Amino acid sequence: MPIPVTALIEGYPAPGNGDRHVLVLDSGNCFLYELYNSSVNSDGSWNADSTAVWDLLGNEQRPYTWTSADAAGLPIFPGLVRYDEVAAGKIQHAFRFTLPQTSAAFTPPASHYAATTSDPTAPPMGMCLRLKSSYNISGFSAQMQVILTAMQHYGLILADNGSSLFVTGVSDSRWGSDLDSLKTVPASAFEVVQMSPVYTGSNYPTGAAPTISNFTASATHVSSGGSVTLSWSASSADYVIISPGPGAVRGTSITVNPTAATTYTLYATNQYGRSTSTVTVNVP
Repeated sequence: MPIPVTALIEGYPAPGNGDRHVLVLDSGNCFLYELYNSSVNSDGSWNADSTAVWDLLGNEQRPYTWTSADAAGLPIFPGLVRYDEVAAGKIQHAFRFTLPQTSAAFTPPASHYAATTSDPTAPPMGMCLRLKSSYNISGFSAQMQVILTAMQHYGLILADNGSSLFVTGVSDSRWGSDLDSLKTVPASAFEVVQMSPVYTGSNYPTGAAPTISNFTASATHVSSGGSVTLSWSASSADYVIISPGPGAVRGTSITVNPTAATTYTLYATNQYGRSTSTVTVNVP
């Protein structure tokens, strides 16, 4: 993952012991990289307890039962309230939110649960709430009405365990005190969107992981820094990762320049799981 050493950790400038998320949007290549409980090492590399890469040119999901940098297995960035969208006057997506108690179940678009209670009435990850259309938002500022209108149209998706009805936004110095007015909206102003299906550990969908037909190198011996083309064929894959080095890739080939003997692993993933294949390039 191309995480810059200067990437901000959630909670900056004092991240503390929170979730310590790091989000990196590669806008040039349309990949989103997200980390949970992350920390940077002295050499500029990163540690994280959980990571996820999202291909923004596709419509991928995490494999069923897989988490991401978020407990529900969802991407974090698309669900944030962002100042630039509010300033533009229109938001066209749902927001992520948290609750303190969740069950051992998930509903699409979630792929994972992290139960905090055995209470069968607790909500599953992925549950969608929508602000009732009858709720009067006219008393809020124009900017807050943009947020509330999005809640009425697109709703909120339960993405993690945390504070009650906590909706996450991007830290921005341009936010004013108006945000506090959102805290006056009662939970009773929301309705649950019908959930179907609801999956547990015993009934989630299963199927075939991707099939890797081949993964080859144009040369298995090369001088240090020499060019080698890695080629592959994988069917039913939502996204492909090659490690070490290239990371998330598209297409069916890529050029690498190893400076030491390297075993490359191809990871092909879809909603049912992951398949792998390896090839070694030797450097004298």
